[in-house]
Amino acid sequence: MDFNFTEEQTMIRDSLARLIKDQYDFDTRRKVVASKDGWRPEMWAQFAELGLLAAPFSEEDGGLGGGPIDAMVVMEEFGKGLVVEPFLQTVVLAGGFLKAGTEAQKQDHLAALISGERVFAFAYAEPKGRYNLADLETTATKDGSGWKISGHKAVVIGAPWASHLIVTARTSGGRRDAKGVGVFIVAKDAKGVTTRDYPTVDGRRASEVHFDNVTVGADAVIGDPSDSLGLVEKVTDEAIAALCAEACGAMKVANAQTVDYSKTRKQFGTPIGKFQVLQHRMADMFIEHEQSISMTYMATLKLEEDEVTRKKAASAAKVRIGQAGRFVGQQSIQIHGGMGMTDELAIGHYFKRLTMIDSEFGNVDHHLKRYTELSAADVAVAAE
Repeated sequence: MDFNFTEEQTMIRDSLARLIKDQYDFDTRRKVVASKDGWRPEMWAQFAELGLLAAPFSEEDGGLGGGPIDAMVVMEEFGKGLVVEPFLQTVVLAGGFLKAGTEAQKQDHLAALISGERVFAFAYAEPKGRYNLADLETTATKDGSGWKISGHKAVVIGAPWASHLIVTARTSGGRRDAKGVGVFIVAKDAKGVTTRDYPTVDGRRASEVHFDNVTVGADAVIGDPSDSLGLVEKVTDEAIAALCAEACGAMKVANAQTVDYSKTRKQFGTPIGKFQVLQHRMADMFIEHEQSISMTYMATLKLEEDEVTRKKAASAAKVRIGQAGRFVGQQSIQIHGGMGMTDELAIGHYFKRLTMIDSEFGNVDHHLKRYTELSAADVAVAAE
């Protein structure tokens, strides 16, 4: 199997790496995160100009003809720079849903998304839902030809910057039923939508979003309003693969910064990097990162496989990357010592982001359970 990137993918990687080095250094990022807005719309416009927002979309949809591998390339570089702009939420998640939408929805939203004019956030999590994508108390009820949405979505990452929301809601059935899950496009400024915005521990922004009889038309529905859980799971698996790539980028920088620090920090007159026990620890960190790269490639390449294969690959990668990210982050902090958690030192910010990645779209325990259940189901089918 050929793991080499195409010329276009290499060009995207190199251009993005230069941009982050020149305009997304750590001190600049700190100022952006601490600012009122918490992001730079002008940087988002540069991403659009570079073609990053178009890279994963087909040429028929106005993109550059790429796919999940292109998203992986972008997300890894974003991980290296701890980029806060909502590429995952807008391009991977909202873009994934819109790919499954009608031609009218694509024409209405994709061009504006690719140009950077329209920003999306994915409102799926609820206070009592944990990681169950079907556990929904937010409801969508028929209202003539359209729908009325009511409910509360929690920790909607990127919502303070969004113009539109992709919302999951229950259209029928019980609270945790697989059937009866719908997906809707909702303008954030629609009547009945209220938000409470706040910063997250890893430097991003999120919102608590409340819907009070928000009216949307029939054209707001993506897919089958009574049976879209499969679509939600597919798109979130694509997001998991992209998140894993981001974690790989963050781990690479965390490892490099830790090695560099161990060469300059002295104890008993000797650089701590000469202590064998720390050399072994940093070697383990390197191995964790390399294994994570392999698992990320595997998950990304299997996104177009059958449903069970895709789910198992995404869960396996999320487990491995979750474990590796925590190990690399925690060991980096320990080798740096107490100063590693200060705001002035970059390594603490990488640790925080790696820790948060573990909890997004299901933590290690959740995906270990999902993988086990899928494997048991495979065994049962084979036995029959």
